This record gives sequence, C-alpha cells and structure tokens, in this order.
Amino acid sequence: MYAKHIIICILSLFLAASGAEAKKSSQVEKIYIFGMAASFTDTIVHFTPIEEIDSAWIDKKMFLMGREQYSYQLRDYLAQQLLMPQRTCIVVFDKKRKKLEKKYARMLNLYTTPPKKGRSYDVRHIEQQDFRFKSVNMSAVVEQRLQAEEDQKAAEKTSKKKDKKVKKQKKEQPQKPDNNVERRPVSGE
Repeated sequence: MYAKHIIICILSLFLAASGAEAKKSSQVEKIYIFGMAASFTDTIVHFTPIEEIDSAWIDKKMFLMGREQYSYQLRDYLAQQLLMPQRTCIVVFDKKRKKLEKKYARMLNLYTTPPKKGRSYDVRHIEQQDFRFKSVNMSAVVEQRLQAEEDQKAAEKTSKKKDKKVKKQKKEQPQKPDNNVERRPVSGE
C-alpha cells in the first residue's frame, strides 16, 4: 500500500515536470512588431508603425510562431485595401521596443538613403488607424507539436525495445555449423 503511494507521487512529479517542459517550449508573451512590404515590379515600399501585441506565441528558439500569418495579414491588407497585390511582406519583432526601434530605423534607412547606383524607393507609411496586426492563436499548433514529440518518443522507446529483443534472440540461438565444406575437384582423367 505504501509502495503504491510512492509510485503515484513519483508519476505525478514526472507528469508535472513534463508539463512544465512543454510550457517552456512555447510561451505567450508581449512583443513589439512592424511590417514591411515590397515588390519586385515597382519601387514602392510600405512600412507599418511599430505596435504592441499582448499575446504572441514565441517558441523556445525565440521565433515568432505564426509569423507567416502576420505577414499574410499585411499582404491581404495591401491587396484588398490599397489594390496592390503580389507584395512580398515580412514582419520583424522583438520583446523590447528599443531594440525594435533600432531595427526599424536601420531598415527604413536602407530604403530612404539615396543610392549611389540603382533605383531609389518610394517609401510609404501605413497609418496605425488603417492597419493593425491581430494576434494569432497558436495553441492548436503547440498541442500538435507536443503530441508529435510524445509520439516520437514513444516510437523511439518501442524501437529500442525491439532492437534489444532481436539482439537477445540472436545471442540465444545456437550457432549453426557452416555447411559450406571446401570440396576438392574430382579429376576424371
């Protein structure tokens, strides 16, 4: 009876630790973000202002989860509201506003300084009241990732068990004598 309680406590600690590890793999945090859109066919470049998103999903490698969906929001706005389809859109984010402001200034400087060679760009700023990024809910994706990781671990565990079983069976089987006895040619002359 006492052993059952100890086993249950150990299992519950293990499950709590694995749940904490899962939460570490992705977090919902406040970030600052801006978008930039350009096209290969003209010189117009659009910039969104820096804005705050309260609940953005960040993975353990500090990547913005759903970043393509944020860039699709900007692309769809440009295509539908400004009638400028086929724009290449990117989003840049950071957890600290000051760092993002530096990135914004550097990127804006790339397009506003007069070039020594080549073409100059027509930089257009999208107003805050015209376009805002909407938070992307990635909880379903996180659940799928966690389930895939668990499935992979289980598959690796069963694969290791099978490998051990096969090795054990090979060791237990007696060695069969080699039937390939060297035969000498018979001369019929």
